[in-house]
Amino acid sequence: MMMRERISSGKLFTDMTEGLPEERRQAKLKMQAFNASYPSDIMERQQILNEIFARETKAWIEPPFYFCYGTNIEIGEGSYLNFNCNFVDDTKIIVGKKVLVGPSVIITTVGHPVHPDYRGYMYAESVRIEDNCWIGAGVIICPGVTIGENSVIGAGSVVVKNIPANVVAVGNPCRILREIGEKDRKYYYQNREFDI
Repeated sequence: MMMRERISSGKLFTDMTEGLPEERRQAKLKMQAFNASYPSDIMERQQILNEIFARETKAWIEPPFYFCYGTNIEIGEGSYLNFNCNFVDDTKIIVGKKVLVGPSVIITTVGHPVHPDYRGYMYAESVRIEDNCWIGAGVIICPGVTIGENSVIGAGSVVVKNIPANVVAVGNPCRILREIGEKDRKYYYQNREFDI
């Protein structure tokens, strides 16, 4: 079995073969170009993002943005990634449409065996964030997690298992706090009513 097949099937792998180091080097050059771009160069930034993801993207990403390959990341239209996000994308990271991602969010698809004799190996499981989610500042999302549409993950949470749709979840490990409901239609923060 080729290493790329091992990665996509969740088996143990090493990323030092089959051109993977070169792909990461090329990704780092694109990452450096994006992170060094001027705020006024919107078209240039968009072009670099399209090269990073190997497809057109209609998301807004604030530099700096860090990743391993870029080509394993899909970000839906209207999504926003704040500065200093880190995506360890040895396999797929799929972010839906109109997702808000706070600053310093880490999404990792990679883990290592617990036993020290085998920690030089890795395994990868994809991560999916469905449409209309809000991921708070400093959240860490671990391999294999899916976050259901419309859900909110509170700042600083560590997400180690799937979160269903339409909930607010917080903590380490991240747990469901409550469902999103009618009160959220009336109040935007604590007891502050919408006035727009």
